[in-house]
Amino acid sequence: MDRFYVGQEAEAAKCFTQEEVRQFAELSGDDNPLHVDEEYAKEGKFGACVVHGILVSGLISKVLGTQLPGEGSIYLEQNLSFRKPVFVGDQVTARVKITEILPEKKIILLETNVYGREGQCVIQGTAKILFEGK
Repeated sequence: MDRFYVGQEAEAAKCFTQEEVRQFAELSGDDNPLHVDEEYAKEGKFGACVVHGILVSGLISKVLGTQLPGEGSIYLEQNLSFRKPVFVGDQVTARVKITEILPEKKIILLETNVYGREGQCVIQGTAKILFEGK
């Protein structure tokens, strides 16, 4: 726990493809046409297919499990607010930042946001991690 400090940050970026969205729809069973049917989505509020919010938020999990805190992280809580749509091909960046450390309990609290076009926050959240790593 000594290697962590309040304000420490890590991030990961990704562009989701239509094939990844289709695969997620298949795996999750969420085949809402707003995600997988271009013709249907064109008529909707956003004018195009949007990436599942939960798929985008998976990028947060990647950062928590592989970078900060990293190996040995166990999710206890994750709060998410979906603020803007993410479209297929948009680059998004998940950024996590330590906001509090409770060393006696091995708990780390983090701000977990995802940013899209022009730096707009598309997902805003917080996480609580039990850290069992080295």
